[in-house]
Amino acid sequence: MAVIPDLSRRLAAEALGTAMLVTTVVGSGIMADRLTNDVALSLLGNTIPTGAILVVLITILGPISGAHFNPVVTMVFALRRDIEANASFLYIVAQIAGGMAGSLIAHAMFELPIIEVSATVRTGTGQWLAEAVAAFGLVFTILAGLRFRPDAIPWLVGLYITAAYWFTASTSFANPAVAIARALSNTFAGIRPADLPGFIIAEFLGALLAMALASWILTDQKPATQALNNLKGAE
Repeated sequence: MAVIPDLSRRLAAEALGTAMLVTTVVGSGIMADRLTNDVALSLLGNTIPTGAILVVLITILGPISGAHFNPVVTMVFALRRDIEANASFLYIVAQIAGGMAGSLIAHAMFELPIIEVSATVRTGTGQWLAEAVAAFGLVFTILAGLRFRPDAIPWLVGLYITAAYWFTASTSFANPAVAIARALSNTFAGIRPADLPGFIIAEFLGALLAMALASWILTDQKPATQALNNLKGAE
Protein backbone atom coordinates (compact mmCIF):
# COMPACT_ATOMS: atom_id res chain seq x y z
CA MET A 1 0.00 0.00 0.00
CA ALA A 2 1.43 3.38 -1.06
CA VAL A 3 2.12 5.83 1.75
CA ILE A 4 0.97 9.40 1.09
CA PRO A 5 3.63 11.92 2.19
CA ASP A 6 2.58 14.30 4.94
CA LEU A 7 1.14 17.65 3.91
CA SER A 8 4.26 19.66 4.75
CA ARG A 9 6.35 17.56 2.33
CA ARG A 10 3.69 17.82 -0.36
CA LEU A 11 3.56 21.62 0.01
CA ALA A 12 7.35 21.83 -0.13
CA ALA A 13 7.32 19.77 -3.33
CA GLU A 14 4.70 22.05 -4.89
CA ALA A 15 6.60 25.20 -3.95
CA LEU A 16 9.93 23.76 -5.12
CA GLY A 17 8.51 22.45 -8.37
CA THR A 18 6.76 25.69 -9.26
CA ALA A 19 9.89 27.69 -8.35
CA MET A 20 12.04 25.52 -10.60
CA LEU A 21 9.49 25.75 -13.40
CA VAL A 22 9.36 29.55 -13.26
CA THR A 23 13.12 29.83 -12.91
CA THR A 24 13.39 27.82 -16.10
CA VAL A 25 10.74 29.83 -17.96
CA VAL A 26 12.14 33.22 -16.96
CA GLY A 27 15.81 32.23 -17.01
CA SER A 28 15.68 30.60 -20.44
CA GLY A 29 13.77 33.62 -21.74
CA ILE A 30 16.51 35.95 -20.50
CA MET A 31 19.26 33.73 -21.92
CA ALA A 32 17.54 33.40 -25.29
CA ASP A 33 16.94 37.13 -25.50
CA ARG A 34 20.62 37.81 -24.77
CA LEU A 35 21.88 35.34 -27.34
CA THR A 36 19.78 36.39 -30.32
CA ASN A 37 17.69 39.24 -31.70
CA ASP A 38 15.53 36.77 -33.62
CA VAL A 39 12.20 36.60 -31.76
CA ALA A 40 11.31 33.20 -33.21
CA LEU A 41 14.65 31.77 -32.12
CA SER A 42 14.23 33.32 -28.67
CA LEU A 43 10.82 31.67 -28.36
CA LEU A 44 12.32 28.34 -29.36
CA GLY A 45 15.04 28.83 -26.76
CA ASN A 46 12.31 29.45 -24.20
CA THR A 47 10.14 26.55 -25.32
CA ILE A 48 12.54 23.62 -25.22
CA PRO A 49 13.82 24.15 -21.64
CA THR A 50 10.25 24.61 -20.37
CA GLY A 51 9.01 21.36 -21.89
CA ALA A 52 12.13 19.53 -20.70
CA ILE A 53 11.95 20.74 -17.10
CA LEU A 54 8.29 19.73 -16.87
CA VAL A 55 9.23 16.14 -17.73
CA VAL A 56 11.92 16.20 -15.03
CA LEU A 57 9.83 17.89 -12.33
CA ILE A 58 6.72 15.75 -12.81
CA THR A 59 8.83 12.59 -12.80
CA ILE A 60 10.73 13.36 -9.60
CA LEU A 61 8.09 15.26 -7.59
CA GLY A 62 4.93 13.58 -8.84
CA PRO A 63 5.24 10.70 -6.33
CA ILE A 64 5.36 13.26 -3.49
CA SER A 65 2.68 15.85 -4.24
CA GLY A 66 1.15 14.83 -7.56
CA ALA A 67 3.22 17.55 -9.26
CA HIS A 68 0.38 19.98 -9.87
CA PHE A 69 2.51 23.17 -9.91
CA ASN A 70 -0.63 24.93 -11.16
CA PRO A 71 -3.73 26.28 -9.36
CA VAL A 72 -6.11 25.22 -12.13
CA VAL A 73 -4.84 21.64 -11.92
CA THR A 74 -5.26 21.70 -8.15
CA MET A 75 -8.77 23.14 -8.54
CA VAL A 76 -9.75 20.33 -10.91
CA PHE A 77 -8.37 17.65 -8.59
CA ALA A 78 -10.20 19.26 -5.64
CA LEU A 79 -13.49 19.26 -7.56
CA ARG A 80 -12.90 15.59 -8.42
CA ARG A 81 -12.22 15.01 -4.72
CA ASP A 82 -8.76 13.66 -5.46
CA ILE A 83 -7.30 16.13 -2.96
CA GLU A 84 -8.81 17.43 0.27
CA ALA A 85 -10.18 20.99 0.26
CA ASN A 86 -7.85 22.43 2.90
CA ALA A 87 -4.82 20.91 1.20
CA SER A 88 -5.88 22.29 -2.18
CA PHE A 89 -5.93 25.84 -0.79
CA LEU A 90 -2.46 25.40 0.70
CA TYR A 91 -1.22 23.86 -2.57
CA ILE A 92 -2.26 27.02 -4.43
CA VAL A 93 -0.56 29.27 -1.87
CA ALA A 94 2.63 27.19 -2.15
CA GLN A 95 2.50 27.31 -5.96
CA ILE A 96 2.13 31.10 -6.06
CA ALA A 97 4.88 31.63 -3.49
CA GLY A 98 7.18 29.20 -5.27
CA GLY A 99 6.51 30.82 -8.63
CA MET A 100 7.32 34.29 -7.31
CA ALA A 101 10.54 32.97 -5.79
CA GLY A 102 11.42 31.45 -9.16
CA SER A 103 11.30 34.85 -10.86
CA LEU A 104 13.52 36.40 -8.19
CA ILE A 105 16.05 33.57 -8.48
CA ALA A 106 16.21 33.94 -12.27
CA HIS A 107 16.83 37.68 -11.92
CA ALA A 108 19.60 37.08 -9.38
CA MET A 109 21.35 34.57 -11.63
CA PHE A 110 21.39 37.01 -14.54
CA GLU A 111 22.27 39.99 -12.33
CA LEU A 112 19.05 41.86 -13.01
CA PRO A 113 17.10 43.89 -10.44
CA ILE A 114 15.64 41.27 -8.11
CA ILE A 115 12.17 42.82 -8.09
CA GLU A 116 10.73 44.09 -11.36
CA VAL A 117 7.28 44.75 -12.76
CA SER A 118 6.66 43.63 -16.31
CA ALA A 119 5.67 46.13 -18.97
CA THR A 120 4.88 43.51 -21.62
CA VAL A 121 1.31 43.97 -22.88
CA ARG A 122 -0.61 40.70 -23.31
CA THR A 123 -4.32 41.38 -23.62
CA GLY A 124 -7.28 41.10 -25.98
CA THR A 125 -9.82 38.45 -26.93
CA GLY A 126 -7.29 36.47 -28.95
CA GLN A 127 -4.93 36.22 -25.99
CA TRP A 128 -7.73 35.29 -23.60
CA LEU A 129 -9.07 32.62 -25.95
CA ALA A 130 -5.54 31.29 -26.35
CA GLU A 131 -5.18 30.94 -22.59
CA ALA A 132 -8.52 29.15 -22.31
CA VAL A 133 -7.41 26.77 -25.08
CA ALA A 134 -4.00 26.29 -23.45
CA ALA A 135 -5.47 25.45 -20.03
CA PHE A 136 -8.17 23.26 -21.58
CA GLY A 137 -5.58 21.21 -23.45
CA LEU A 138 -3.31 20.90 -20.44
CA VAL A 139 -6.02 19.69 -18.09
CA PHE A 140 -7.56 17.35 -20.65
CA THR A 141 -4.10 15.90 -21.37
CA ILE A 142 -3.56 15.25 -17.66
CA LEU A 143 -6.98 13.65 -17.13
CA ALA A 144 -6.75 11.49 -20.25
CA GLY A 145 -3.21 10.52 -19.28
CA LEU A 146 -4.41 9.46 -15.83
CA ARG A 147 -7.13 7.39 -17.47
CA PHE A 148 -5.01 5.62 -20.07
CA ARG A 149 -1.27 6.15 -19.51
CA PRO A 150 -0.44 7.47 -16.03
CA ASP A 151 3.19 6.43 -16.46
CA ALA A 152 3.48 8.73 -19.49
CA ILE A 153 2.11 11.91 -17.90
CA PRO A 154 5.51 13.63 -17.49
CA TRP A 155 6.14 13.30 -21.22
CA LEU A 156 2.56 14.06 -22.20
CA VAL A 157 2.55 17.33 -20.24
CA GLY A 158 6.05 18.33 -21.34
CA LEU A 159 5.26 17.70 -25.00
CA TYR A 160 1.86 19.39 -24.79
CA ILE A 161 3.35 22.59 -23.35
CA THR A 162 6.15 22.48 -25.93
CA ALA A 163 3.54 22.36 -28.69
CA ALA A 164 1.23 24.90 -27.06
CA TYR A 165 4.01 27.49 -26.89
CA TRP A 166 3.72 27.60 -30.67
CA PHE A 167 0.07 27.01 -31.51
CA THR A 168 -1.43 29.48 -29.01
CA ALA A 169 -1.33 33.24 -29.49
CA SER A 170 -0.40 33.72 -25.82
CA THR A 171 2.51 31.21 -25.88
CA SER A 172 0.57 29.08 -23.42
CA PHE A 173 0.95 30.32 -19.86
CA ALA A 174 -1.88 27.92 -18.85
CA ASN A 175 -1.05 28.48 -15.19
CA PRO A 176 -2.16 31.32 -12.86
CA ALA A 177 0.81 30.85 -10.51
CA VAL A 178 3.25 31.10 -13.42
CA ALA A 179 1.38 34.11 -14.82
CA ILE A 180 1.62 35.93 -11.49
CA ALA A 181 5.31 35.12 -11.24
CA ARG A 182 5.96 36.32 -14.80
CA ALA A 183 4.32 39.65 -13.95
CA LEU A 184 7.28 40.18 -11.62
CA SER A 185 9.77 39.92 -14.48
CA ASN A 186 10.27 42.69 -17.05
CA THR A 187 11.94 40.26 -19.44
CA PHE A 188 11.12 38.18 -22.52
CA ALA A 189 8.73 36.01 -20.49
CA GLY A 190 6.91 38.85 -18.68
CA ILE A 191 3.29 39.91 -18.60
CA ARG A 192 1.94 43.28 -17.47
CA PRO A 193 0.18 42.95 -14.08
CA ALA A 194 -2.90 44.72 -15.47
CA ASP A 195 -3.30 41.87 -17.95
CA LEU A 196 -3.29 39.13 -15.31
CA PRO A 197 -7.07 39.03 -14.56
CA GLY A 198 -8.00 38.22 -18.16
CA PHE A 199 -5.39 35.48 -18.35
CA ILE A 200 -6.30 33.92 -15.01
CA ILE A 201 -10.05 33.92 -15.65
CA ALA A 202 -9.51 32.35 -19.07
CA GLU A 203 -7.25 29.67 -17.58
CA PHE A 204 -9.80 28.67 -14.96
CA LEU A 205 -12.63 28.59 -17.52
CA GLY A 206 -10.57 26.44 -19.88
CA ALA A 207 -9.72 24.03 -17.07
CA LEU A 208 -13.36 23.70 -15.98
CA LEU A 209 -14.44 23.00 -19.56
CA ALA A 210 -11.77 20.33 -19.88
CA MET A 211 -12.91 18.68 -16.66
CA ALA A 212 -16.53 18.69 -17.81
CA LEU A 213 -15.69 17.15 -21.18
CA ALA A 214 -13.31 14.61 -19.67
CA SER A 215 -15.93 13.48 -17.16
CA TRP A 216 -18.11 12.47 -20.11
CA ILE A 217 -15.74 11.38 -22.84
CA LEU A 218 -13.42 9.35 -20.59
CA THR A 219 -16.18 7.54 -18.69
CA ASP A 220 -16.13 3.75 -18.92
CA GLN A 221 -18.84 2.40 -21.19
CA LYS A 222 -20.50 -1.00 -20.82
CA PRO A 223 -19.76 -3.37 -23.73
CA ALA A 224 -22.75 -3.84 -26.05
CA THR A 225 -23.02 -7.54 -25.13
CA GLN A 226 -23.11 -6.72 -21.42
CA ALA A 227 -25.79 -4.07 -21.94
CA LEU A 228 -27.87 -6.55 -23.98
CA ASN A 229 -27.55 -9.25 -21.31
CA ASN A 230 -28.63 -6.76 -18.63
CA LEU A 231 -31.66 -5.87 -20.74
CA LYS A 232 -32.62 -9.52 -21.17
CA GLY A 233 -32.20 -10.18 -17.46
CA ALA A 234 -34.65 -7.41 -16.67
CA GLU A 235 -37.39 -8.97 -18.82
